[in-house]
Amino acid sequence: MEYPKLDLFIGGEWRKTSETLPVVNPANESVIGALPVARRSDLEDALDAADRGFAIWRKTAPRDRSDIIIKAARLLRERQDEIAYAITLEHGKPFQQAQLEVIRGSEFLEWDAGECQRLYGRAIPGVQGMRHTVLRQPIGAVAAFSPWNFPMSQPARKIAGALAAGCSIILKAAEETPAGALHIARAFQDAGLPDGVLNLVFGVPAEISNFLIPRDKIRLVAFTGSTVVGKHLTNLASEHMTPVLMELGGHAPVIVCDDVDPVQVAPTCADRKYRNAGQVCTSPTRFYVGQDQFERFTDRFVASAKQTVVGPGLDEATQMGPVANERRLVAMIGLVEDAVSKGAELRTGGKRIGDCGYFFEPTVLANVPDNAKIMEEEPFGPIAIINSMLSLEDGIYQANKLPFGLAAYGFTHSSANAEQLIEGVETGNLSINTLEASLPETPFGGVKSSGYGREGGEEGLHLYTVVKNVSHKMVLD
Repeated sequence: MEYPKLDLFIGGEWRKTSETLPVVNPANESVIGALPVARRSDLEDALDAADRGFAIWRKTAPRDRSDIIIKAARLLRERQDEIAYAITLEHGKPFQQAQLEVIRGSEFLEWDAGECQRLYGRAIPGVQGMRHTVLRQPIGAVAAFSPWNFPMSQPARKIAGALAAGCSIILKAAEETPAGALHIARAFQDAGLPDGVLNLVFGVPAEISNFLIPRDKIRLVAFTGSTVVGKHLTNLASEHMTPVLMELGGHAPVIVCDDVDPVQVAPTCADRKYRNAGQVCTSPTRFYVGQDQFERFTDRFVASAKQTVVGPGLDEATQMGPVANERRLVAMIGLVEDAVSKGAELRTGGKRIGDCGYFFEPTVLANVPDNAKIMEEEPFGPIAIINSMLSLEDGIYQANKLPFGLAAYGFTHSSANAEQLIEGVETGNLSINTLEASLPETPFGGVKSSGYGREGGEEGLHLYTVVKNVSHKMVLD
């Protein structure tokens, strides 16, 4: 296996460009690929191709669309190891986690392939001789932007929703981690997707978004990434009345109630915190623990953090790879230094590992004051915050203080506590006694500054469609 050659995919054809960007292996800082940068002419071609592709795909029967999506998912499963190897090289995550990501991306495709056959309309009763029907029709060409933290499953989720609804799509995948999206495009081409329905471009994010979003041919903007960028793209889209689907940042709280065993819960929390080196928008980050249980939970969490094996993703023993790029490494160091300077306790970690590769120690900060930057900014890395709470009400208050509301978690054996969490925590996704926040069959998205719209579940295709009401008088007067 080797890292793939990188090309743009426009109108069913692969193409290179004269300008390229380096793709870097975060485990050893070596350059592993040359990424083509889309020119203005490439973007214009992608728009035209998506327009032509939409004219074909919207008229394709849902069952036929489903068959092609299912075939592409099957090809991705068959190519699992090849894709996972490329993801590990470019992202750094352990190979086994990359394999699971390929499966997860395939599951997104498979779920939406089924949902595309269930985009039902409805009939509304009317007076004699009048028929009212409501239809869901594909919205049109989609400009989609996927992040670097999940190179395969995040592009798959955008592509699955668009194609299942009958839309065409121009995907701008992340420059740091392009291989997953490239493999998806290959699979769809091999599955027989009509030319122009799926187009893949890379380049300077601001240049691509500023070109695509204002175009009349773009009817929806779908984005996963930071809140700051999401707000900017939403403002840009609003100037042209283009709807958006925004899955933005989080700063997920975890409320550990007094009725659970903190020693039992802490390792589960630590294991999920350091998955993907904490570079997950739903990563459990702010842990609120009752005062009586605080030290026991923290001690066990710290012990788990210290036992986490950090190393290159291709080493079988590795449990956590490097952070994805130098920017994240610098950010982690800065957040820890700021928190400690303001009174936080550094219980473990806090430093770079070695001097080659972007490895950072699994880190635990305790008793972090509200004025620390990390209490306001999503760390997006392997740093856990553990603070005490006076009561469940206080924990819910602390959880809701931030403008984020993507995911939240709670641990309790009490149905009364569970109901209080369900009613009180402001979030789009609440998980109780589990740290799984997103499945293909469940709707996923945020509230407040964590975004707008939902991916997955029955709701996942709604924003990729427009609702048309038809009132039909059966006989003219």
